[in-house]
Amino acid sequence: MPIITALLIAGRTPEKKAAFIKAVTDAAVTSLDVPPDSVRVIIQEVPGEHFAVAGVPKKPLVPE
Repeated sequence: MPIITALLIAGRTPEKKAAFIKAVTDAAVTSLDVPPDSVRVIIQEVPGEHFAVAGVPKKPLVPE
């Protein structure tokens, strides 16, 4: 049973997350030759202020 965890910056719509889950499930089914009902997808969302690139938060800690 594949268990796939995706860490995403918070803010995507439920529809976008559902589409992502479907695409990841389809990829697991195709590449691992497993039935769809055996695939588990877990989305963990991180607030933008808790994620940074090159020392710059995705979402500023304080409004600019």
